[in-house]
Amino acid sequence: MKKPTNDQTSYHHGDLRAALVCEGMRQLGEEGVGDLSLRGVARAVGVSATAVYRHFPDKDALLSAIAEEGFRMLGQAQRVAFSAAREAGARAFQASGAAYVRFALANPALFRLMFARPTAASRQSDAAAFLRENSAASAPPGVDRGLFALQAWSVVHGLAMLMLDGLAPADDTLIEGVLSATLGPNC
Repeated sequence: MKKPTNDQTSYHHGDLRAALVCEGMRQLGEEGVGDLSLRGVARAVGVSATAVYRHFPDKDALLSAIAEEGFRMLGQAQRVAFSAAREAGARAFQASGAAYVRFALANPALFRLMFARPTAASRQSDAAAFLRENSAASAPPGVDRGLFALQAWSVVHGLAMLMLDGLAPADDTLIEGVLSATLGPNC
């Protein structure tokens, strides 16, 4: 990708929208939502501020796109963990739950943003779809699948928030223990 020289104010970018989301995500992780600006993102990507407005009319639109990308990444992390468990049922279900908590811990600002602005896109995201599919396949006989999905999500989301807020230690052994106790083979 060509970087602009000092005398260039803008240049052609292969996928500017994706580059802006990526840079916005990076800045979000370093500076937080309050310090993220469209001008700052444009400057870091090497385009004029007006180029950003072709893709995002305001900061809120960029934040929504960042949150949507976060949900895509979360869904992917859960699917990878589920597949890596190489077991059907409870162990793979726990692995995907642990991936949820670990994603939150690795991306605290992004995770908080994702859930601070729930949208129709987030409810239809890969992460939400995976939770529904995984819960339906893992729910014990006789247990309502929708309630089971809500219970599982409540456990992993609650654990992630407790750890992010410093109310529980961010410890892998604790993650595994909580999920085994609540989402184990007898869930």
